[in-house]
This record gives sequence, C-alpha cells and structure tokens, in this order.
Amino acid sequence: MPSAETTPARVREPETVRPTREDDIAAAGSELIGGPLGRRALTGMSWWTPVRVVALVAISMFALGLVQKAPCYDGAWFFGASSQYTHACYSDIPHLFQGRGFADGLVPYFDKLPGDMDYLEYPVLTGVFMEAASWLTPGSGSIQRQEQWYWFVNAGMLMVCAAVIAVSVSRTHRRRPWDGLLLALAPAFVLTATINWDLLAVALTAAAMLMWSRGRAVAFGVLLGLATAAKLYPLVLLGPLLVLCWRAGKWREFFQAVAGAAGAWLVVNLPVMLFAFEGWSKFYRFSHDRGIDFGSFWLIWSQNSGHPPSIDFVNTTASALVVVSFLGIAALTFTAPRRPRFAQLAFLMVAAFVLTNKVYSPQYVLWLVPLAVLARPKWRDFLIWQACEVAYFLGIWLYLAYTTSGDAHKGLPTEGYHWAIALHLLGTLYLCAVVVRDILRPERDVVRRSGDDDPSGGVLDGAPDHFVLCGLRHPEPDAPEESSRTDWGGPDPLPHEKRSL
Repeated sequence: MPSAETTPARVREPETVRPTREDDIAAAGSELIGGPLGRRALTGMSWWTPVRVVALVAISMFALGLVQKAPCYDGAWFFGASSQYTHACYSDIPHLFQGRGFADGLVPYFDKLPGDMDYLEYPVLTGVFMEAASWLTPGSGSIQRQEQWYWFVNAGMLMVCAAVIAVSVSRTHRRRPWDGLLLALAPAFVLTATINWDLLAVALTAAAMLMWSRGRAVAFGVLLGLATAAKLYPLVLLGPLLVLCWRAGKWREFFQAVAGAAGAWLVVNLPVMLFAFEGWSKFYRFSHDRGIDFGSFWLIWSQNSGHPPSIDFVNTTASALVVVSFLGIAALTFTAPRRPRFAQLAFLMVAAFVLTNKVYSPQYVLWLVPLAVLARPKWRDFLIWQACEVAYFLGIWLYLAYTTSGDAHKGLPTEGYHWAIALHLLGTLYLCAVVVRDILRPERDVVRRSGDDDPSGGVLDGAPDHFVLCGLRHPEPDAPEESSRTDWGGPDPLPHEKRSL
C-alpha cells in the first residue's frame, strides 16, 4: 500500500464564483429563495449542480413563454387582423406552415412555391429544421389544427435548443456556472424564443463557444459552420477570433477553426447548391433585395424623410459600417492594456451587425443574449439592456396593431414606435459601451476581477502576447518589468463594499 508521501495529491478544482457575494442585485434577488449562500455552506454535495439548476430554470421559463403565446394558439393567429399583435403573441411558425408549402408536402429549395415568395427564404439548415418539424406534424384535421400542431412541434424542438444554450453558457466559464441564470431568466429570451427558428443557430453558436473554451478548435469550427448554415450572423465571430489569435500568435488554432467552419458549411449547403441553386440562393437574394424594415435606425430615417435612402445605398452603407466596426474592434484588440476576452469581442461584433442592419426583428435579441452573459455577467447592466429590449418587443407589436386595426387605431402610432426603436438602440449601445470600458480598464471586468483571464478563450486563456501596437498600448498597472507574460490579475484585495463597479 503506497504511503501518504508517495500518493499524488488530488488537484483541487478552482472555487466556483458565487454571484451573491460579488453582485448586489444577485444578492438582493436571492432573498426570494432564502438569501445568499453562507460562508460555511457545503457545495458540491447535491445532485443539483449549478448547470442542472440553470437548465431546469431555462426550461421552466421557456414553458412560461409558451403560456404567453396561449391567446394566439387559441385563435388570435387565425381570427382578427390585429389580435395577435394586441396580445403580443405573434409567431412566424404557424403562418409559414402553409405559406411555405409544408402543409402541401413541398420540398424546400427544390419545389417552387405559389405566390410572391417563390422559394423558402431561410438558410439550408433552418429549412431542414422546418421540414423535420413538418414530418412530425399530424396531417389530419383542419389546416388550423395542423398549424397549431406545427407550432407545438417546433416549440418542443426549440426547447431542446434553449436547454443546449443554457448548458453551454453555464459551462463555458468553468468558475462561473451561475452566470447562466442571467440567460435562463432573461425576459426578452423568454418572450421571443418561439417567434422564429433563430434558437437553432444560437444553440449551435453557444455550443461552438463552449468547444473553443475547451481548446477544441476544429469542433468549434464545425459547430460555427453549422450555425452559419442556419443563420448568417455566426460568421462574424471569425473576425474577433482572427485578431485575438493574431495578438496571441495562435495561427494554427485559428486556421483549424476556419477549416472546420468551411467544411461543415459546405457539407450542408453543397448538395442543395448543386441540385437546386435557385432555391438555395433565395435566402441571399432576399437578404440583399429586402427593403428597410422594422427595428432599424434606417426605418426612422426613411419614415421621417422626404427622400428616404435607397436599398442599394443602405446595403452598401450597412456593409461599410460593419467593416468599420471590425476595424475598430481590431484596433481595440491590438491597443488594449490586456488582450480582450473572446466573448467581449464576439458580443461587440454581433451587436455592431445588429445595430447597423436594415432590419431588427424582435427575435434577433436571441443572438446577443448568450454573448452578453459571457461578455458582461453583471445583473445591473444586463437588466437595463433587457428592459430596453422588452420595451421594443411590446412596441413593435403595438405598432403593428395600430397599422392593422383600421380606423380604430388600436396601439402605438409611428412616432411612439420610433421611440421604442431608439430605446432598443440605446440599450444595446449602453451594453457595448460598458464592455468597451471593461476592455480598456480590465480591473472593472467582473470576470477578470475574480481572478480569471479569458475562460472562454481556450488556447488564448493566459497566453502571452506576440503582437501588439506598443506605441499605442496603455501601460499595465503594477506589472513587473521583467515579466514576459501579462499579469492577468487576481482576486480584488478590497472588500466587496469598497469595490468600484
């Protein structure tokens, strides 16, 4: 029997960060379930791990979101022009069951549709998801009954996506699993989860972020490629990853990720491209030709101008703004006192894409919620942003109620809707500003203040810098001159009540 001296000591897992000890709002909210966790509390002794709790809360909140759609399920989707808007329970899913040929058994991208929309205007993997749901939908009964079943089947599949998102976000930052409650309890996430099929792309993106945090570059790329095959926005995450890997000199992992993403995207898209190119390209043609639409600052400009901007001008300018945003993020990356965290730059890039786009459908907030949780896990800032998004969620439905209720004018007039758009824009810009401040002043970053570097960064976590713009770089406070590695910071020595947020 080996002696105690020769038995290797068990490596202790890093202590889990408890939000109720570092976040005043989390501590106050915990009073509803008994108050903050005590200093002498035993953790890790129960089946109810933080990840399982977060997943259960996410599923429960998703179920409440389904209840919120009950007035529409019971009739508002089918009777009355504006009732689905006055009840704020609209969903594309039941309407597109018949409108995109699923009720008639048409094959997406291959079979031409009757009416104005000649082919399905969604990326291929989303089309596969929609088609799979139609296979599970009973074909008997009235068309209304079939549409109800189609929404219900999709809701069940999207609930699985929501659980994947919650688990992925909770596990991405190893020491901060409780941050997943921000996502699970996010009101905008609950309200918009079943408006469209965006949760599929969001789940794949969240799983990709988890894989990158574990150092699995190829798996990250494959999942990101699949996510891009479901929605276009995940592609922009490669931009922040490029500049971060450039600064850290991690080119091998970056190219592995790009190769995995390209390969996965081609596997999904190439068969449809080869045999149904016109149907496959509909999504890209529709995105280019689509006019100025809901939720964008372009709409405010268009509706308040005698000479509204043309579609070509908006497409060109929006693309230029995204490029400028990426260049700004690159400059921020190379001049920041410490290399920014991957989640921070990912959030900023997707937010830039959302803010400059010519349309902002209410479910687009789902793209940002997981990234916001990882970028700035602070309840105060997150709830401020969520309040703005809920206001926009209500604003767009009340505006549509106003425009579809005839002379009754039930709802929010155009001017009021413009204020709702402005509130959404300001809320997102506020969260972006806080994230940029955290990058420029890393001591304000709650993740790094807990002693971590970049827990979502994978191979970037704790890696030394290989390329920085030294002439523009801010001095590192208290960094020893002889050290070749960046001092990523440790626990804040100040007591909680004296820390500056």
